[in-house]
Amino acid sequence: MATGRATVLVEPNRLETWDVPIQAPEPGGALVRVVLGGVCGSDLHIMTGEAGIMPFPIILGHEGVGRVEKLGAGVVNDYAGVPVKVGDLVYWAPIALCHRCHSCTVLEETPCENSQFFEHAEKPNWGSYADFAWLPNGLAFFRLPDGADPEAVAALGCALPTVLRGFDRCGPIMVNETVVVQGAGPVGLSAVLVAAVAGAREIIVIDGVENRLETAKLLGATATVSLKDSPEERRRQIYDLCGHNGPNVVVEAAGYLPAFPEGVDLTGNHGRYIVLGLWGAIGTQPISPRDLTTKNINVGGASFPKPKNYFGAMHLAARLQDRFPLAKLISHRFAIGDAGKALDAVKKGEVVKAVIDPTL
Repeated sequence: MATGRATVLVEPNRLETWDVPIQAPEPGGALVRVVLGGVCGSDLHIMTGEAGIMPFPIILGHEGVGRVEKLGAGVVNDYAGVPVKVGDLVYWAPIALCHRCHSCTVLEETPCENSQFFEHAEKPNWGSYADFAWLPNGLAFFRLPDGADPEAVAALGCALPTVLRGFDRCGPIMVNETVVVQGAGPVGLSAVLVAAVAGAREIIVIDGVENRLETAKLLGATATVSLKDSPEERRRQIYDLCGHNGPNVVVEAAGYLPAFPEGVDLTGNHGRYIVLGLWGAIGTQPISPRDLTTKNINVGGASFPKPKNYFGAMHLAARLQDRFPLAKLISHRFAIGDAGKALDAVKKGEVVKAVIDPTL
């Protein structure tokens, strides 16, 4: 049987490159050749064990754009009803839904109770740090629109779907609202992009890396605040820009636990604090519950975007790819065998967006 390469996390902090069998797709599924596999900050938390114990060994990567190699029996359309054929570029949501559980059918929410985020590395697999991804029946994929740049879609990976999911759950950005984004990684940059398109009046980004702050400006940020300043100084700058009432919306996209109490503090009267980046950082932080009541604020979180969020993100990226430099957000490319270097670069904050490129 033919094989392809894959980055396998054998146990926490132990990566290996394996040759794994290229499996034919099951009925209703698809086999795709990976074009780009996005490197997500969550992957770093998974590798270190901070995100909990996984079903090791696993093939890393939950962000992918690929080219259809073979379609399973019965597959003629993607999950939006668009005709699909061998050779088409597709983008997929990394969870196969069962449509036979409470979350799927009653709550109409993700994640599904009967599916899993990762499969054992020795089984057919949809991990994207690989030459091929095997997409099971029920794992939604969408054909890229004609003219869509796969790099523009891959650049915001699962971050843009996560942001769309967050605004679905916690309320959209309204015209003329003031928005603060904690962190200028892919999730933060996605929040900036959506806020800019929605017509926010102020979009203020907090980060400690100058290059990422400059990138945020290219996507619509109206002001930036450095983490090198004290929390008190950051708050002063933000309230000077937003007014005495404070920001209408604060988005946590830092993935750093101390960002949480600061975000609660920054959120203005009657505002919303949307927590998106702290999926992998397990731990606690103290806040004053009284702040929630005296400021009348809502705190919400979101993770595991729905297939519709991936569909929306793909089309939004395709529509905005010429208006904003989305493809250029990919600052670093790594070979499958260099996934460890990719994750290290993410850890050091050296990248805007890193991808695994199987052609390297």
